[in-house]
Amino acid sequence: MSDPREIDLPIPPEAARQRADRFVADRCGLSRSFVQRLISEGRLTMNGVEIRASSTLIPGGTLHLSIPPVADAQLLAEEIPISVVYEDEDILVVDKPAGLVVHPAPGHASGTLVNALLHHVEDLPGIAGVARPGLVHRLDKDTSGLLVVAKGDLAQSSLMAQLKARRVKKTYITLVQGPVAAEVGRIEAPIGRDPSERKRMAVVAGGRPATTGYRVRERFAGWTMLEVDLITGRTHQIRVHLTEIGHPIAGDPTYGNGTSRRGPEGTTRLFLHAWRIAFTHPRDGRLMRLEAPLPPDLQLPLDTLRLHGERSEG
Repeated sequence: MSDPREIDLPIPPEAARQRADRFVADRCGLSRSFVQRLISEGRLTMNGVEIRASSTLIPGGTLHLSIPPVADAQLLAEEIPISVVYEDEDILVVDKPAGLVVHPAPGHASGTLVNALLHHVEDLPGIAGVARPGLVHRLDKDTSGLLVVAKGDLAQSSLMAQLKARRVKKTYITLVQGPVAAEVGRIEAPIGRDPSERKRMAVVAGGRPATTGYRVRERFAGWTMLEVDLITGRTHQIRVHLTEIGHPIAGDPTYGNGTSRRGPEGTTRLFLHAWRIAFTHPRDGRLMRLEAPLPPDLQLPLDTLRLHGERSEG
């Protein structure tokens, strides 16, 4: 078993009368349901006294949360190569390749980015008592690019707070089918489970609010390369939103049509790459702005389009 985590949280004046479970979840980067389970087990105290999930907070006091250890069987360190873009005592930023699952799940107990991180960094914090040490956000298996890892409680709390406040700017590069009319656009449409196919997401009434911004980066005959700002972070958000406006992503087997699924010549996978990320460093407050260039498997179809003279002037 890994060691338990003990977290002290001073209660600031602005937290007056907030619910304990919501405050702890936001500050610690934990799911609210997991925090509620910990509270039901008597693992949260305020000024030394056990409290309920619905208890309101008293400014000036201190909360103490005890997170039980995670079973070592869930946390197997494996020597899997990772591409490190930036690293210091607080954070690690990696360039995840397409095809690499981020964290263990049914069917993927090993061979994930988490397994690689545990080999690379000792004593990563566990999040929500499951095998996701240090992770504060994620990328789909078929998406490549930048992913930030917290190496301690300070970084984890800060990054989760920045994500919640939408102060982490994540920009992707994608290639979509068809000529996108506007040079700059914004898509606001709620996303939820597709009622006709539960393994897919869709724009649905009553879904979670979702916002995506985009800019045209380069035009080709029949295709447009975009820079996409992920303003909210819903499952498959970019893929769903771009399909909704009639421009599915090249190489997308789930949301595309026949032409877009095949993509231009040289397409071998989903053309979606987390290219740039910007956030405030959790320790010293400096602006971090990191980029990961397009990998060769995404550069190939672009080079082919350019070689064949298929660039469009719009």
